[in-house]
Amino acid sequence: MRPVNLEDDIRKIAAADPRYPYEAYIFVQEALQHTQRALGRTKGDHKHVHGKELLDGLRQFALDSFGPMVPTVLGEWGIHSCEDVGEIVFNMIEHGVASKTETDRREDFKGHFTFDEAFRKPFIPSKPAPSKPKPAEPKISV
Repeated sequence: MRPVNLEDDIRKIAAADPRYPYEAYIFVQEALQHTQRALGRTKGDHKHVHGKELLDGLRQFALDSFGPMVPTVLGEWGIHSCEDVGEIVFNMIEHGVASKTETDRREDFKGHFTFDEAFRKPFIPSKPAPSKPKPAEPKISV
């Protein structure tokens, strides 16, 4: 992988593939760095993260960063599925901003989890909220 001016290169990638804005690429790059740190892969040649590892790290990074707003924020950036993350990653690879091994494939990002399962479900209460008692009807005396 060549040295890059990351921001300029990501702007070029976003211009070449308008499905995802600049912010989507920055988010995935930050999620990758978060995942590398979480897995202890920050030094030398041992930084590689596989697709499923990145998706798990991205899920936690997104929840930590945006809480229940994750679906809204990612949706604004065109990220609606694990496959979208894979498209972003492979765009970065094709432009020399990220690298891959011989075994890395776009398919590694297919169907790992649904966004509903990962980003909405954690915020749905497990028990229904208690119902409020109905107010008593006023008594009218005649």
